[in-house]
Amino acid sequence: MVNFKLTVSDKKGKSISKELKDSDAHPLVGLPIGKDTDAAIVGLSGKMKITGGSDKSGVPMRQDVHGSARKYVMLSKGVGLQQAEKGQRIRKLVRGNTLSEEIYQINCKFDGELPVEQAAPEETPADAKEEKKE
Repeated sequence: MVNFKLTVSDKKGKSISKELKDSDAHPLVGLPIGKDTDAAIVGLSGKMKITGGSDKSGVPMRQDVHGSARKYVMLSKGVGLQQAEKGQRIRKLVRGNTLSEEIYQINCKFDGELPVEQAAPEETPADAKEEKKE
């Protein structure tokens, strides 16, 4: 049973979230970070590029660690390391660059522009009071 939360962003900074389950998510299993895939699985036309992700406990994926296992890696900068002073290296837990069933969230970059969804107009409190009087 595979469940992914997919966050798809475009070049302008807009993003959408989709949840993929079982048969919809299986085409993504085994793909590495940086691979292009079809955006039809989230209902878009075009291509999207996998840029990263994390597992259920928040351990980030890192592109230069091969496989899908969790590993302790000596880091000096980049994904998985928030702040390091010059010359400092820290051993941190990261996950490999291949999508597996343990991955929870996947980040993607869409090559086009995401469609703008029209939100329904919300009621104001004044409108609700008038309806009660009638």
